[in-house]
Amino acid sequence: MTTGRSVDDKISEELKSLSLRGPAGGSGRGGGILLDEEDEAIRFANVRKKDFKLWERVKGQMINILDGLELHTDVFSAAEQRRIVDCVYDFQEKGRKGKLRERTYLELRKWIRGKGRVTIQFGCCYNYALDRNGNPPGIIRDEVVDPIPPLLKQMIKRMVAWHVLPPSCIPNSCIVNIYDKDVCISPHIDHHDFVRPFCTVSFLSECNIVFGTQFKTNGPGDFSGSATIPLPLGSVLVLNGNSADVAKHSVPIVPTRRISITFRKMDDSKIPYDFIPDPDLQNLRPLSLRGQNHPNILPLQQDQQDEPPKNA
Repeated sequence: MTTGRSVDDKISEELKSLSLRGPAGGSGRGGGILLDEEDEAIRFANVRKKDFKLWERVKGQMINILDGLELHTDVFSAAEQRRIVDCVYDFQEKGRKGKLRERTYLELRKWIRGKGRVTIQFGCCYNYALDRNGNPPGIIRDEVVDPIPPLLKQMIKRMVAWHVLPPSCIPNSCIVNIYDKDVCISPHIDHHDFVRPFCTVSFLSECNIVFGTQFKTNGPGDFSGSATIPLPLGSVLVLNGNSADVAKHSVPIVPTRRISITFRKMDDSKIPYDFIPDPDLQNLRPLSLRGQNHPNILPLQQDQQDEPPKNA
């Protein structure tokens, strides 16, 4: 009896195909991720988008605090994820060996549960807190980090082509986060040195992201809010509108290793002084939407509608 190819066999075949697509862009292992135009269009047809609704009272008014939040699934295949993860590990190895610019790579000491993620910044140096030089949180305009590598630029090209990100907001910076077990990101709103929308792509293990205007701390690195959303592997979560500027978001402690890559466009007034726009990321255009299905709408509760509850 024939059982067909296993998942690993299919991934292996796709990896062989990926190795023929040109340079991987920094991974040192060959192969990109972009397909020819026809195959990209076929894959794009299988992507599904979910929107979210959660009504809360903010400053006396009922608003959808998740307005602008989109989850796009099946954007990157299992083989493409492996290629990207390999690339990230090569970045980490280079960072540990001092082969990346000083502010590109940061590996925090795991001094308490929840802390200790690795960050790799491309395009700009973002300062998370007041540093020893007196720089406040935000983009440090006189610091130089490594440019966005080619493979990550291919990710941007796909997300624009597949209508995940608008061509009016093409990312020119990104940050790679490597979480080990029991590492988290505390509730926050992304700095306005970056314009909206921005997005994050998930790898290695599925985890939850939590949204809310108020959070409860249950323990070190353990936060609960109003909405918990699972992030599938290879998915892209886009934050815009209220979901980016009204609701805070957090990644509670992860049960196993996870990698995320967040892509953001810098505000023109905050771009580093020596920044040079990448010609590979200019004039990107989305694929035609002809023949595409309408996006699926995913309310968080059955009784939630387009309008706020009347008795709230």
